[in-house]
Amino acid sequence: MAHDGISPRDSVREAVLITEARTSVEEQHRARVRKYLFIMSFRIPALVLAALSYGAWQNPWIAMAIVGVSIPLPWMAVLIANDRPPRTADEPSRYGWRATDSTALEARSHPVVNLDEEPDFDRRAISNPRATS
Repeated sequence: MAHDGISPRDSVREAVLITEARTSVEEQHRARVRKYLFIMSFRIPALVLAALSYGAWQNPWIAMAIVGVSIPLPWMAVLIANDRPPRTADEPSRYGWRATDSTALEARSHPVVNLDEEPDFDRRAISNPRATS
């Protein structure tokens, strides 16, 4: 029993409204399929309309214009149907994981080679490292 006078059975019956819940993957898929079918439903009627317009006016330019408009429809349908819902502000960016203040080079000092000066090393040590005294 609950201490505030409400039984567990009553608390289960109360509906909880989730306003921040995202749409499920299945609902997103159904919506994308509906978009795809809606756009592609114009393809066959456009081809039939092109044939009818050529038969009615005997003008191939009108028929070709209608066919030309229907050519990019499958490409557009796939692009629009595969588009994901807009990114929310709380969704993390996949690229922003790298720290922006990291340096490419180490902070310690490095020896500088000056080609104008004569090097001060023993040439015998370079040709035969074991021959150094």
